[in-house]
Amino acid sequence: MRYVWITADYLRKMLPGILAALVVYGCLYPWRCRRLQTAGLVSLRRREIALMLFWMFCGGMVLLTLTPREFDLTAVLRWGWAGPFFRLGDVNLIPFQTVRLNGMLLYILLGNILMFLPFGFFPALLWRGSTWKCALVTGLCVTGFIECWQLLVGRAFDIDDLWLNTLGAMTGFWLLRLLERLAPARVETFRVGPYDTRK
Repeated sequence: MRYVWITADYLRKMLPGILAALVVYGCLYPWRCRRLQTAGLVSLRRREIALMLFWMFCGGMVLLTLTPREFDLTAVLRWGWAGPFFRLGDVNLIPFQTVRLNGMLLYILLGNILMFLPFGFFPALLWRGSTWKCALVTGLCVTGFIECWQLLVGRAFDIDDLWLNTLGAMTGFWLLRLLERLAPARVETFRVGPYDTRK
């Protein structure tokens, strides 16, 4: 039950970022449609929904990972922010330090992997030509940026987060590849295609 509450609190902290990303997606949607039409392409509704979900996830992750641990935008908007936003954090370059913690071991392992599944899954779903190398580089770059930034906001650069999150992106990619084998025609409908052939 404790883990349910922890997860619910993470989702609550992500909510303002999710909503902000949804607004940005909505504002950019007409412009994107015009660009696709100019190129003679169309993006089906299911692709747009998947793209919107990815945008929303990224917006939530910005708040969850790039702010100080105690930062809560909802509370900040209501009562203000008293603490310093930028301050030097800690560095852990010893592998398997984090994953040897107390009874939260499984939660930390699964959380770090599952949290980054979308960074491997959605690009492979939405754009053709995505390879495992792209997923690996995306996972490493996104995680590396987050870890370096967290060092500046009083959190920590943790080598365990780096490899676990990258593993999550790779897992998301291979999950999509599995779906492609099971239902290739269905997966293809999540990519843009010529206007006259898409229904």
